Amino acid sequence: MLPFKTLIVIDERSTTAVYRQIADRLIVLITEGVIQPGTFLPSTRELAVMLDKHRNTIVAAYEELITQDWIETLPRIGIRVALNLPLIKPRSFQEGGKNHTYSSPAKFYFKQVPGTAVQHPLLKRTSILVNDGFPDADLTPFDSMLKEYRKLLQGTKVKRLMSMKDFGGTPALKESTVNFLNGSRGLNISKDNLLITRGGQMAIYLAAAMILKPGDNVLVSDPSYYVADAVFKQAGANLIRIPVDKEGMDVEAVENALKNFKINLLYTIPHHHHPTTVTMSQSRRTKLLELIRSYQLPVIEDDYDYDFHYSNSPVLPLASSDHGSNVLYVGSFTKLLAPSCRIGYLIGPANFITQATNLKRLIDLRGDTLMEEALSSIINSGELERHIKKSNKIYSERCDQTARAMNDQLADVLDFTKPQGGMALWLKFKAAYPLGDIIPKAQNLGLMLLGSAYYEGADQIHNGIRFGFASLKEAEMQHAIEILRKITIQ
Repeated sequence: MLPFKTLIVIDERSTTAVYRQIADRLIVLITEGVIQPGTFLPSTRELAVMLDKHRNTIVAAYEELITQDWIETLPRIGIRVALNLPLIKPRSFQEGGKNHTYSSPAKFYFKQVPGTAVQHPLLKRTSILVNDGFPDADLTPFDSMLKEYRKLLQGTKVKRLMSMKDFGGTPALKESTVNFLNGSRGLNISKDNLLITRGGQMAIYLAAAMILKPGDNVLVSDPSYYVADAVFKQAGANLIRIPVDKEGMDVEAVENALKNFKINLLYTIPHHHHPTTVTMSQSRRTKLLELIRSYQLPVIEDDYDYDFHYSNSPVLPLASSDHGSNVLYVGSFTKLLAPSCRIGYLIGPANFITQATNLKRLIDLRGDTLMEEALSSIINSGELERHIKKSNKIYSERCDQTARAMNDQLADVLDFTKPQGGMALWLKFKAAYPLGDIIPKAQNLGLMLLGSAYYEGADQIHNGIRFGFASLKEAEMQHAIEILRKITIQ
């Protein structure tokens, strides 16, 4: 609420009645834009207390404003500033009044941060959305999570949870996450090695911020996860790109870079590489681990969708092997549940995690403790494991269906390799079909291609986009491919 006590100053020596002074001052505040149309004013009793005046004085002031059509009374709701002010039409409310509070650009120094989120036009209800590879929210066990929420809200510890400072996650979620990761990924960690973050992206940011200085060199793949690249650039690092082929990141090229440059960090996605979905071969993993140990190379291993695999069992992450405490392991429950469930984790040596937790607390003093406790409960109950098994079966079927449809209808337009797992296909369109033309044409026909697209600047050589199949029902997927076919035969 606005500070009316300081905004409405009454001159006791004035010959103008007090109620008129109050009404006139409110009119000025409205015309200057301090009080906006539709704003609810304090009740007569509240304003009387604020101004230390008799309530009848406030009633008289409000009645004067009502008479002049400046304010209106809504029965059983309150008193608000009129939406249609008594000004000469068709002038807008701002014309002749107070300038907007931030009407001019900032003139002080501030960092320029490259944008990473692609802006899309307003989506229609009929639009088909093909995302970057997100889970199907229809499969998310929201009922179980809401049940746990209700238990927490009705319990005795809710106040303690809501006021708890962040020490890397709630103790319950840290314990259940440690058990979950040790059991599913072959890690051998304790709670001291774990930091709960608001999604995997925060984990990448924290790790990079802890390690990198301006001028440092970071090895990334080509192509690479562009949001991670943006994080490294923001830290002032130089990116050295390593090719990716059907066996994953070229480890020989990594070794050559280590021999020729001072490398401060390696960012790698061995399992379902983003964006290409390729899984690194075992021989390359072995060689890469040797290089990590030999060069004492800090590594961020991004394992964003480890749990979804179809054709065979997943390969254990680098973090599960002997890496000399050099690998920082990043993952997320977001990919298991839904995009709005922003809980991820960063795994690393205990001394590193302690300092990363301190850094996180500077930007996020308290975590989402209720969500963390609810997630802990569905992990402990086995609900999450059941959800993973169910989702794996459905996503595997959708992967097969999408791959068949792509081969049947678009084999002459694009190339792809069906991934071993994950939630997206990496579609490389042939040179005759530039994505810069296809994406807007698809939008005009109601197909929103929202996956990571690589077709501008240095990425023109890829002309590729991620096609998230996991959240598409079969009819939606078929319709999306029909639209792509229609565009490419024109």
